[in-house]
Amino acid sequence: MSWTEELAQRWPEMSEVLWYGTLDTLYMVLWATVFSVLVGLPLGVLLVTTDRGGLTPAPLVKAVLGAVVNIGRSLPFIVLMVAVLSLTRLLIGTTLGPTAAIVPLSIGAIPFFARLVETAVREVDREVIEAAHAMGARKLTIVGKVLLPEALPGLVAGLIMTVVALVSYSAMAGAIGGGGLGDIAIREGYQRFDDYYLWATVILLVIIVQAAQSLGDFIIRRVSHR
Repeated sequence: MSWTEELAQRWPEMSEVLWYGTLDTLYMVLWATVFSVLVGLPLGVLLVTTDRGGLTPAPLVKAVLGAVVNIGRSLPFIVLMVAVLSLTRLLIGTTLGPTAAIVPLSIGAIPFFARLVETAVREVDREVIEAAHAMGARKLTIVGKVLLPEALPGLVAGLIMTVVALVSYSAMAGAIGGGGLGDIAIREGYQRFDDYYLWATVILLVIIVQAAQSLGDFIIRRVSHR
């Protein structure tokens, strides 16, 4: 039996497994992205505004936030997943499944996205900020109506980079029972020496990453020509 005939014979069973694995991966990545933005965006802005020369200089706060972000970024994700197992069990009630995987995914992505936000916000022309100051704008107004809108293309680019990283992280989460395509690749592909499952998961992960990158590029082009 040729490989095409074998694939055609096995596809009805494989397609169902891969479909639910893809949904689990998208579920993990989506919620981890939401939490990364909710925490990472203000954290990245604070890294800029509390720096010397920022809107609200606070060197001690900046040092503490910077240290926290650096520690979060320095841990390999596979180590981070194991390190937060107790926290995951406390919050979710289990360490297995896609919902449990959202906890380490979010913790790993928040400092990553925060640094990207910091970089994007720092690139905003200081003359624009000074002009807003001269017109009597409040600090929160400057952040909400000057810094973030001017940094929007960079923020979108950083968000897409975070999503791509989360897809990679979600695949690694399968190593400890996180579910999704990574779990299928390890359990069905690697442990059972099944190349069909292994390559199918690789192709699906590539498609997800390419789709996210294409969507991000489209949005960046739109917001860059406002």
